[in-house]
Amino acid sequence: MRDAETVLDVIRDRGSRGLPLEDVYRQLFNPALYLRAYGRIYRNDGALTQGVTEETVDGMSMQKINTLIEAIRYERFRWTPVRRVYIEKKNSTKKRPLGIPTWTDKLLQEVIRSILEAYYEPQFSDNSHGFRPERGCHTALSKIRHDWEGTKWFIEGDVRGCFDNIDHTILMKILHEHIHDNRFLRLIDSLLKAGYCEEWRRYPTLSGTPQGGICSPILANIYLDRLDKYVEQTLIPKYTRGDERARNAEYERLNYKAWHLRKMGRSKEAKALRKQYQQIPSKDTNDPNFRRLHYVRYADDWLLGFTGPIAEAQNIKEELRIFLKDALHLELSEEKTLITHARTQAAHFLGYEIVVQHADSKHTNRRRSVNGIVALRVPAKVIEEKCALYMRDGNIIPRPELINDDDYSIIALYQSEYRGYVQFYNLAQNITWLSKVHWVMERSLLKTLACKHKTSTWKVKTQYQKIVKLPQGPRKCLEVTVIREGKKPLKARFGALQLKSNPKAIIRDFPTKHAHPYRNELINRLLAEKCEICGAVNNIQVHHIRALKDLKVKGRKEKPFWMQIMANRKRKTLVVCDNCHKAIHQGKPLINRILEQDTGEPR
Repeated sequence: MRDAETVLDVIRDRGSRGLPLEDVYRQLFNPALYLRAYGRIYRNDGALTQGVTEETVDGMSMQKINTLIEAIRYERFRWTPVRRVYIEKKNSTKKRPLGIPTWTDKLLQEVIRSILEAYYEPQFSDNSHGFRPERGCHTALSKIRHDWEGTKWFIEGDVRGCFDNIDHTILMKILHEHIHDNRFLRLIDSLLKAGYCEEWRRYPTLSGTPQGGICSPILANIYLDRLDKYVEQTLIPKYTRGDERARNAEYERLNYKAWHLRKMGRSKEAKALRKQYQQIPSKDTNDPNFRRLHYVRYADDWLLGFTGPIAEAQNIKEELRIFLKDALHLELSEEKTLITHARTQAAHFLGYEIVVQHADSKHTNRRRSVNGIVALRVPAKVIEEKCALYMRDGNIIPRPELINDDDYSIIALYQSEYRGYVQFYNLAQNITWLSKVHWVMERSLLKTLACKHKTSTWKVKTQYQKIVKLPQGPRKCLEVTVIREGKKPLKARFGALQLKSNPKAIIRDFPTKHAHPYRNELINRLLAEKCEICGAVNNIQVHHIRALKDLKVKGRKEKPFWMQIMANRKRKTLVVCDNCHKAIHQGKPLINRILEQDTGEPR
């Protein structure tokens, strides 16, 4: 059995050299790829969510992997239709369809995704940032901030129902160009056509990638890579010319005159003239021999930055509409695809407002320092939306659903939510606007604690307010400390986060490299093939729970033995034999024996 990373490195090398991928189907017979896939997705929130069958990650075993490989080897495997549910769309009354596959389908999809990612990732455009290793919203925004200086027009792109309207024929044609293995391609084609179940009825899928499917993001990136290549190889060369703008003759004349006056000792006149010419551009803003076109894409959202006349910006939009319709069978959303003037209006992309600054009065080292510089901002609408989550009818409210939690958990939850807002908008120049969100959340937190303890918010604030010393200086915050015997105390804080723009802040979707499957602690325990309760060595499975808090059963004086093991180890998994696993689910008593390395002595 070849190591999973070795297999993927070979595939990655072929992708980087542009060589076709051949005889890849037989790689699906390698158990190491399934162990790697299991190690990556068993922590996902949906791992214990049922599809159209009752199968979930709970009860995972090597036997399941071997059974799946056997079905694939003889081409007996069939994809199960996904269970369709609907989730609310942001800022819309419409709902988005979401498909929930079965666990076996998820596992195989993750293996296919890892193979496709290894091969296509080296070939993808540098302007694509969605669902890719070491990339994310912040890398896309940072590229705009650093490289789009002097942009005059923003073209905000939106494809109508992109993921639902991906043409299966075109997608398979794109895959055929580089993957020369019909069995592997048939497996992907059957995945696309597996269908979905809604209200106990099965429906076919005639277009689109499976919503909620693990393979969907990589398949969408492969499909939209055609758009990236079209923009980079056709539109950007066509609408980019000139090394730099021509100098403004009037600016040059006044600058030379001021220099001459200074040389003659008439400094006051030179200074007045300098103020005059610094009110006009130093370059010709209408230079017909200078054009720039920039492009960035995140999933199905993309943004173009153009330096040139609006007529050409409109031509670019029209050419993109024609390409999407003819080449990819996708429709450009006219109401959401906007052409925005960069200096007087703000483009909206990935939750930020993007503007090009202009201020003739802002000088650094005697030069106008902000003109043409791209600025990223927190939209005022976002501030109001975040505050509204903790308010009703204009008043700040407590959260009664948290009253039964302990103080530590309540403060930690508020802090995790607030930290998420701060970290996401770390690139924004006006990040200090989040101080309003902080104030609203702090009041809501105090009211929640006051309701829990039936006291006033002032008394709660007096009890929990602390001044902590951070590298940036002392900060006020709300802090609770949980004393633990023989252990370091637990501390939860709300606040104490610096609201300062950090241009180098990066949040990436996925890390570049993942842990070797045999370094994964759970995989090691599964491969040991020994029950961690009774020591049996046959029919070994993994028992999963959603969260450690599920081990805290209210009203129960003593936890079952298996709960004690998981709580002591602080693990959401327990490797057990089939008999012990059945006993856990049936609530039957277990043999109170644990491995010697856990307690040091047998029970």
